[in-house]
Amino acid sequence: MGKEMLRDFLRRHYRHFNAATLLDAAQAYDRHVTEGGRMLVSLAGAMSTAELGISLAEMIRAGKVHAVSCTGANLEEDLFKLVAHDRYVRVSHYRDLTPEDEAALLAKGLNRVTDTCIPEDEAMRCLEAALLKEWQTADRKGERLFPHEFMYRVLRSGVLASSYCADPKDSWMMAAMEKNLPVFVPGWEDSTMGNVFAARCLDGAVKNPQTVRGGIEYMMRLAEWYSEAAAETSWGFFQIGGGIAGDFAICVVPLLRLDLRKTNTPLWGYFCQISDSVTSYGSYSGATPNEKITWGKLGVDTPRFIIESDATIVAPLVFAYVLGM
Repeated sequence: MGKEMLRDFLRRHYRHFNAATLLDAAQAYDRHVTEGGRMLVSLAGAMSTAELGISLAEMIRAGKVHAVSCTGANLEEDLFKLVAHDRYVRVSHYRDLTPEDEAALLAKGLNRVTDTCIPEDEAMRCLEAALLKEWQTADRKGERLFPHEFMYRVLRSGVLASSYCADPKDSWMMAAMEKNLPVFVPGWEDSTMGNVFAARCLDGAVKNPQTVRGGIEYMMRLAEWYSEAAAETSWGFFQIGGGIAGDFAICVVPLLRLDLRKTNTPLWGYFCQISDSVTSYGSYSGATPNEKITWGKLGVDTPRFIIESDATIVAPLVFAYVLGM
């Protein structure tokens, strides 16, 4: 297998429609980072459960991804996979499940995400135990950290290492921790560990609910970070799915330019979204990239693409192209 095998395949076969857009977006991504630009990737949906970490971790380690905005679910589910991968249960016939079948899965402690069931005890409770110790330690010291910073601490401590049943090389969170990558997690409370933290505050195990920093502070950190980072080089935006992970991060530019009157703030220098959301009235996930020009996020000359397809198929192909496979 030659180094150019995948690239040659895409160039030969991906010539029209969404396939052509995939190739155009991949080539523009490669050009952007090769010429010194940097890239923020946003993760919505259940990309970590879909094991996007296999390719995303490699992109991070290769210096092709430089920041991440993700939902709380994607943050934690990468670690769920790390400690419980071999105990996940695949349900290939998930479209045929009856309500009674679903209740049976619940009774077994199996929480379904499309065709995959996450084992509650081995995944969620394992991570909860490790995080609770970090939350309580910070609580006693009066420290306040962001959700991803607590997870970085857990990974650095090695407390979960004996529970690993997936290759740490396939964990994008492990790669992000190793690089100390900037990570932004809007709406973290809408996640299993966010719910757990609220529960531990309610039952008194954690005294100060402010121990874990929240969304407004994340936005402030994002604004400070982008001001510095974009002054050095052009930043691109590679959006997987839609929702809060994408909109939260991309709107930092109009925040700076319009709300803080920092009119010299650079626009995003590249944009691509992978989404199978139907273009519709009022939907962020289904909005075309051109709409973002009117919000002061992208410019008329910004390379912009929307690949209307399944991200579990498309994202690894784009990443493989950028990695030169």
